[in-house]
Amino acid sequence: MAGHSKFKNIQHRKGAQDKKRAKLFGKLAREITVAAKMGGGDPDMNPRLRLAIATARGQSMPNDRITKAIQTGTGEGSDAADYEEMRYEGYGPGGVAVIVDTLTDNRNRTASSVRSTFAKYGGNLGETNSVSFMFDQVGEVVYPLDKAAGEAMFEAAVEAGATDCETEDEHIITCEPDDFAAVRDAMEEKFGEPQSSGFVWRPNVDADIDEEQARTLLKLIDVLEDDDDVQHVTTNFNVSDEIMEKLMDDA
Repeated sequence: MAGHSKFKNIQHRKGAQDKKRAKLFGKLAREITVAAKMGGGDPDMNPRLRLAIATARGQSMPNDRITKAIQTGTGEGSDAADYEEMRYEGYGPGGVAVIVDTLTDNRNRTASSVRSTFAKYGGNLGETNSVSFMFDQVGEVVYPLDKAAGEAMFEAAVEAGATDCETEDEHIITCEPDDFAAVRDAMEEKFGEPQSSGFVWRPNVDADIDEEQARTLLKLIDVLEDDDDVQHVTTNFNVSDEIMEKLMDDA
């Protein structure tokens, strides 16, 4: 799981956090807009919108920004845009599988940007479903460590119907996709609004890479995540603890 959980530590230790937060708010707003457009502006009647709003609040996104994003999606706002979901799959350095989920209003622009980024950092795009078989989609609910002790969080997660709860730098609760709504609601009732929640890809096959490959891969991920059209980047890379410590020291 090194490539999944410990990579977050590297991200948190990087600079320019204000810029990253502005980017994050933009991506969250785009998801809210798409959710509102697809299912209406009432979160009680639109599960995807409810989840998008909860995720935005978990990241301290201002309420007026959330409201504006909903209005844009329902056609009430002045910045209406027609976004579509696109998923790109490919391989990074060392044969690492990479899934890039995007929301874009210009498919050609996004495809060109993603393709050139892969090429620049030693990767290549593949066909649809070329790497997704190496991942399982699961529901994920994340809480900060100060919400509860690890044992208490684990017990509550299992009681709620989750399949696992990992505690390291945060509490990461996972469950089957069909159980996500029930697990999230049960955890929210007990611990309040989570830091983040949603459906994520978890690797079922790890790609072991060396330090040089890892450095190049992290650059690839950084550039992809800096693209306004990119919502999520998922990989299956795995490195030793020693290499991960070096990467964190350099971040």
